[in-house]
Amino acid sequence: MSVNVLVVGSGGREHAIAWKLAQSPRLGRLFVAPGNPGTASLGENVPISAGDRAGLLAFCQAREVGLVIIGPEAPLAEGLADALREGGIKVFGPGARAAQIESSKAFAKAFMQRHGIPTARFAVFNEVGPALSYLNRLEAPVVIKASGLAAGKGVLMPETPDEARHALRAVLEEREFGDAGREAVIEERLSGPEVSLLAFTDGKTVCPMLAAQDHKRLLDGDRGPNTGGMGAYAPAPVFNAEMAAEALQRVLQPAVDGLAAEGRPYVGVLYAGLMLTGAGLQVLEFNCRFGDPETQALLPLLKSDLLEVALACVEGRLAETPIEWHAGSAACVVLASKGYPLKPESGQPITGAEEMPENCACFHAGTKLVDGRLVAAGGRVLGITGWGETLETALSRAYGAVERVHFEGMQYRKDIAYQALAAGGNSAYARAGVSIDAGSRAVELMSAAVKSTYSASVLAGIGAFGGLFDAQALKDCAQPVLVASTDGVGTKVRLAAQAGRYRGLGVDIVNHCINDILVQGAAPLFFLDYFATSKLRPEVTAEIVGGMAAACREAGCALLGGETAEMPGVYAPGEFDVAGTIVGLVERERILPRADLQAGDVLIGLRSSGPHTNGYSLIRKVFADVPLDTAFPELGLPLGDALLAPHRSYLPLVQPLLEHPAHPVKALAHLTGGGFIENIPRVLPHGLGAVLQAGSWPIPPLFGLIQTRGEISSAEMLRVFNLGIGMVMIVSEADARFVMELLPEEAWVIGRLAAGERRVVVQ
Repeated sequence: MSVNVLVVGSGGREHAIAWKLAQSPRLGRLFVAPGNPGTASLGENVPISAGDRAGLLAFCQAREVGLVIIGPEAPLAEGLADALREGGIKVFGPGARAAQIESSKAFAKAFMQRHGIPTARFAVFNEVGPALSYLNRLEAPVVIKASGLAAGKGVLMPETPDEARHALRAVLEEREFGDAGREAVIEERLSGPEVSLLAFTDGKTVCPMLAAQDHKRLLDGDRGPNTGGMGAYAPAPVFNAEMAAEALQRVLQPAVDGLAAEGRPYVGVLYAGLMLTGAGLQVLEFNCRFGDPETQALLPLLKSDLLEVALACVEGRLAETPIEWHAGSAACVVLASKGYPLKPESGQPITGAEEMPENCACFHAGTKLVDGRLVAAGGRVLGITGWGETLETALSRAYGAVERVHFEGMQYRKDIAYQALAAGGNSAYARAGVSIDAGSRAVELMSAAVKSTYSASVLAGIGAFGGLFDAQALKDCAQPVLVASTDGVGTKVRLAAQAGRYRGLGVDIVNHCINDILVQGAAPLFFLDYFATSKLRPEVTAEIVGGMAAACREAGCALLGGETAEMPGVYAPGEFDVAGTIVGLVERERILPRADLQAGDVLIGLRSSGPHTNGYSLIRKVFADVPLDTAFPELGLPLGDALLAPHRSYLPLVQPLLEHPAHPVKALAHLTGGGFIENIPRVLPHGLGAVLQAGSWPIPPLFGLIQTRGEISSAEMLRVFNLGIGMVMIVSEADARFVMELLPEEAWVIGRLAAGERRVVVQ
C-alpha cells in the first residue's frame, strides 16, 4: 500500500531525505514544505513554513498524508510533532519534551548526569556574576555554550581567561544569541577526534547508523570561523565496531530509555555528537534530528528503504525491521556563498548543478529560482556528494562533480576527510608499531599552541632540528647568568590517563620547572618538552602540549620546541611520560640563596594548589580502590579534581618581590619531592637549620584524607608532601611584615631559621 509523505524543511538535509524517499516503491505522493528548487524535481513543494503548525496539520488531513518527516530542530522544539500527532498524523520526529535534549543544553547535561551518560563536567548559569566567579576558579580551558537553539553557532571556545569572560558576557549580558542565551553552560573542554553517530529509534529499540565526521570550520586545515558544516564523510574509520557497540550501550540506549522513563518518548533520529578522548568516548551534545551535512553522506549509503524504516519507527516495530548499508564510503562537499558565515551574499546565478555524474548527487540547501533561473540564496548553497568502493573514490567523484558547478564567490573546503586519509597507510614502520602520520598529525595539532608562545626572540622553533633563541636580552644585563633545570611529571601521569584529563600535565611540567629556577632568582626564557609514549595519540599529545603552551604564555616564556617519541616495546601499552627542560636568566648579584641568611630569619609559606607533582606513587596506592569521581564531603569536589589540580607557578607572586628595590627575599625553597624535610635544607648554609611551627598554616583536607586512609605518620607526610605550602620564602625578621603586606594573597609565617644542623625541626 502506497503512502503519501510530507517532508518538513527547506535545506540540503531535507533534499537528501526527499531524494532517498523517492527511491521507495511504497511512496505515493511526496510533498516538501516549503522545500527548495532541488526538492521540486522529486515531488511537490508546498508553500507552508515549518513553523505553521495549523497550516501543516490542515494540509496533511486534506491530502491524506500518511507520514511526516520533520527535518529541522526548531519546529520539533516548538511542538510541531505533538500538534500533528494530536491531529492523527504519523510523525517521524520527537515531541517538544523529548526534543529538549537538543533545545536546552542545560537540560541535556543534567539529563546525562542523571542517567550516567559520559559527558564533560559542567555548570549552568543564568546570571553573569556567579558564572564569572565559577570561571575564575577554573584552571583548565572551557567551552561556553548558549543553552538554547542558536543555529549551530552558540558554542564558543575561548583560548584565554579574558576570552572566556568576554564569551560569558556575550551570551548572558549582550544576548548575542538572543533567547538561546538565557542560560549559559560552562563545560570542561575535551580533546580528541569528533564523531557524529546518528540512530533510528522507535522509543525502545535503537539502531545506530554508520558513524560520520563533519567539518565545522570554514577553511582548510580546520581554520576560520565555525559554520553549520562545510562537508562530511561516512563511515568514519576512526570509529570501529567496538566503539559503536560501546556507544549503543553507554550513550544511545540509555538516552532513549531515560527519556521514556521521564515521560518523554522519543521517536525519530537521535544524534549523538561524540568525542573520542583518551579516557573513552564522551558526549559533546545530542541533536533531535538528522544532521546536516551528515545526512547527505549517510543516506546514499543506506541500502534499506528509508520510508520503511521511518514507518517501522513510528509504528513501534523497529526491532523487526533489519537495516542494511552499502559497502564503501560517501563524502559531501558543501559549496557556500561569498561572505559566509558572517555576511553571506545572495543572488549569484548557478551553473552546472543540473546534471551530475554517475554515483554523485547535488543537494540544494540555499538556492532559489529567480525568473526561472537558479541562483544562490546565501549561506550554504549546495552539497555535492559522491560515493564509491573506497573513501578516495568517493572524494574523487565528489570533487570532480564540484568542478562542474560555478557561482560567483563560491567557497568550499578542499580537504574533506583529511583526518581519515592521514590515518591510512601500511608502511613497514607502521607495521612495527610507529605511525609517522600520527606524529605529523600531532605536530599539526599542537603547532598553533606552541607558536602562540613565541616572541621576536624565537628565530626557529617547532619543526627545526634545533631551536634558536635570540640572546639580545643578555646585552642588557651586567653579569648575565643562565639557569637551567630538567624534571618530569612522574606517576601523576597515570591518574591523568585514568581520568582522561591530559592538559594539566603540560601545565604541571612547565610550572614545576619554572619554580625550580625561580628559587635561584631566575626568570624563564624558553622551555623544551619531551613526550614519550607506547603509541602516539595525536589529540592526547596536542592536549598536553596545549597545557605547556598555556603555562608558557602565562609566564612570558617561549615553548621553543621539543621531542615527541613513539616507542612501542619500551613503554607498556597506554603508558607515557612527560618531561621538560627550562632555561632562565638572572643577574649574578641577584642569584639566590643570598649569603646573608642568619638565625632569626622568617619562613613565609605560600599556598600550594594541591600535591603538585609529588607523592603520586603513594597517592595512587592510598586511593587504589576509589573512583576518581568520588566526592568526599571534606573536599567539596570530586577526588579527581583535587588530585589533578595543576602544579602552581609562583613566578607572578614572587617576581615582583625579586625586582623590588628593597630586595627583601633572601632565599626560596620549592617543596617538591622530599617535602619540607629535604627541600628547605637545600637552600641553607652549614650551621643553619629551620624550625617549623606546627599548626601555623591551615593544612588542606586532602592531605588529612591521604594521611588517614594511608595510615601515614606525620613525619612521613612532611617528608613526602607539601601539605598546602608549595614555596617557602625566607626573609629577614625586619622585612617579614613588609613582605606579607606586599603579597596579593594570604600567606603564613611558618617558622624561623636557627643555629644548628642543616635540617628541619618541627615544634
